[in-house]
Amino acid sequence: MSKQFEGKVAVITGGSRGIGRSIAERFARDGASVCVAANEPLVHETAAALRAAGAKAISVLVDVTSQAQVKAMYEQVARELGEVDISVQNAGVITVARLEDLTEAEWDKIMAVNTKGVFLCCQEAALRMRAAGKCGRLINTASGQARQGFIYTPHYAASKFGVIGITQSLAKELAKTGITVNAFCPGIISTDMWAYNDAAWGKLLGDYKPGELMAEWVASIPMGRAGTGEDVAGLVSFLASDDAAYITGQTINIDGGMFMS
Repeated sequence: MSKQFEGKVAVITGGSRGIGRSIAERFARDGASVCVAANEPLVHETAAALRAAGAKAISVLVDVTSQAQVKAMYEQVARELGEVDISVQNAGVITVARLEDLTEAEWDKIMAVNTKGVFLCCQEAALRMRAAGKCGRLINTASGQARQGFIYTPHYAASKFGVIGITQSLAKELAKTGITVNAFCPGIISTDMWAYNDAAWGKLLGDYKPGELMAEWVASIPMGRAGTGEDVAGLVSFLASDDAAYITGQTINIDGGMFMS
């Protein structure tokens, strides 16, 4: 079994479930010491499962929209695991609503978690990587909606387009330090978020029974299936590896061919 990240420290926000948990599991299997961070108590169970499998892992309850909490998280990581080498900004939320029903509070929350949260974590991780002289990796979760907005989610699309902007800007600023900054755009992935999407969009787009709209979406994917967390984790592992040392400022689709650009 590969241990390519032995001696490395990885932080994964939104790591308690779904894509984030799969990424944490992949880094743990590949030998990294892992901080699983999220804003829900489930994060402790996720980290405990990693430890039970033989990994070195800690869990942190964090609100990524709070600069103070983000700073405290990376300080705790440094104390307990060592300075961060790989930081995956994966925490994200979504709501689905008609234009006339979309509230200012929804807009602000989506932008705060999905965009500001990515920036705050990148900012603190990069500062610590530079201070430690590390050629670190910043990897940000965007979305298929960072390629093309979709009906009833202008706030979510805006937040994810913002992630690409942050990624490109920081990649240019940090390039000469050896720190790379990349993003990825998941398509339809079998997670709790997509179960919510199926129900919420199904209610607004028509009289869909649970799973019917998802089945339509999946049928339109060229590869004919939804993605898995493990599919995404494989890409993230590559972007964190030495093989990706000359890749920065890029946003890679991982969606079975939904968007070919």
